[in-house]
Amino acid sequence: MKNAFLLLSTALLATAISSAETDSAPIAKIAAYAGTWKSEIEHLATSSSKASKETSTVRNDCWRSSGFYACNQFVEGESKALIVYTYDATSGAYHTNVVAPDGSSAGSGKLLITGNTWIYPWEETENGKTTYYRVVNVFTAPDTIQYSRESSPDKVTWTASAKGLEKKQH
Repeated sequence: MKNAFLLLSTALLATAISSAETDSAPIAKIAAYAGTWKSEIEHLATSSSKASKETSTVRNDCWRSSGFYACNQFVEGESKALIVYTYDATSGAYHTNVVAPDGSSAGSGKLLITGNTWIYPWEETENGKTTYYRVVNVFTAPDTIQYSRESSPDKVTWTASAKGLEKKQH
C-alpha cells in the first residue's frame, strides 16, 4: 500500500500558486497539480535502491468541489489513480486518499506546504525499528520542481534515494 502511494505521490507534480489565482481557500493550492508534466528522475544507489534513471509524462485532470480537490492521474496516457485532497485547518495539513482504478484504496497520506516547499512525510516500522520517509518538492518556478525522495532513522539526518526535475508542459 505505502509503495503504491509513494509511486503515485512522487509522480504527482506540484508547483507554487500563480499570482493570478484569486481563490484564497487553502485547498485551492492543489490546483497547481492540473496539467501535463514531464518528469526526469534519477534513482540513487543506496542500501535499499539500485541506481537507475527514468522519464515519464503525467497528466492530472483535476477539479474542485467545495472542500475537496481531486485529480485523475494519467501516467504515460493510462489512468492510474484518483487522488482526493482535503485540508485540515486545525493542523494546517493536507490529507490525501488514493483510489486505484479497480476501486480499492491505494493508501492515504499527508502533505505539508510551507512556502514553495511541499513535503509528503510518512513512516514505517519493521521489527520495532521506525524509518521516516519524505518526498520533498521545491518549486523553483511555477512550472519547475526540484524533487527528492529521502529516508531517515531520526528525522534529523536524511539520505536521498532519488532526485529529479519536473517541468510542466504548456
